[in-house]
Amino acid sequence: MLNRRHLRIKALQNIFAWHMADKKDIKGDLKTLMQSIDSVYEMYIWMLSLMVEVTEFTANDAAERANKYIKTAEDINPNMKLLHNKFSVLLQQNPEYISAIKKYKVDWGFDPEIRKTVFNSLKASKEYAEYLADPNETLESSKDIIKYIFRKIILKNQAIIQVFEEKFINWQVDHEVMKGMVAKTLKNFVYDDPFKNKLTEISADWVEDSKFVQDLFVHTLQNNAKYQDMIADRTKNWESERIALMDTILMKMAICELLNFPSIPVKVTINEYLELSKDYSTPKSNSFINGILDKILGDLKKSNTIKKIGRGLIEE
Repeated sequence: MLNRRHLRIKALQNIFAWHMADKKDIKGDLKTLMQSIDSVYEMYIWMLSLMVEVTEFTANDAAERANKYIKTAEDINPNMKLLHNKFSVLLQQNPEYISAIKKYKVDWGFDPEIRKTVFNSLKASKEYAEYLADPNETLESSKDIIKYIFRKIILKNQAIIQVFEEKFINWQVDHEVMKGMVAKTLKNFVYDDPFKNKLTEISADWVEDSKFVQDLFVHTLQNNAKYQDMIADRTKNWESERIALMDTILMKMAICELLNFPSIPVKVTINEYLELSKDYSTPKSNSFINGILDKILGDLKKSNTIKKIGRGLIEE
């Protein structure tokens, strides 16, 4: 699921896009931001659906074998265990999953070869042979073969990855979150009653997290000029064009958090944006941003502008 760092990254990406766009539309761009977050959940549902499709391909494989001119004993009497995989069956009966499939209009019919490709790779593995050889199936053992399909076949297949990359433009950033959501789902499915099992939520507390990311995005852009002046006052010896846009955005977001999020400790905010600078800006950005933010923080403290309450009072 998405944590606060992931949400900061989403806000960062969309604030950068806002700066690069000719038309500045905070309301419209906020909608784009929330859609980009929702696309992570959509990606997760598409991945769950693909695994279900693979289990269901067992029936197609059996039909193809039945049409062979010369049949083996296995062709005549194929092992259909995967078709009735407990996890897959419970997932398909889960109300949240059914609703999400409808919402995102998930249908792998646009590329019917994908599930066949995955199934054929699975069929050639010793893990699948061992799965079929066990006459019994518990919910845990049913999840084990699904984990194998997900981790060792789907995520290792570049053709499948390409399909996801084409469908989800932020695959490179979001796929690790999606992987965690799938893993959590497999862990959380422990009941034989499909109504008791829950899909992984987009975040631990979406009501609070949704407000956080929207406020961060909107307040940063609404106060863009104000925060720019604060940065300019502390970078007078720097030519503005020498300061990377990404560095400026990271500092503006940090200032926004310091001033508008009283429950977030100062050190948490500073550390988060320094970490983001390592992944999204230049090699020297970390020390530069740290120095400027330290000076701005000093100014804000002297003017008693920073107001923290609750957990925000903690010096972490």
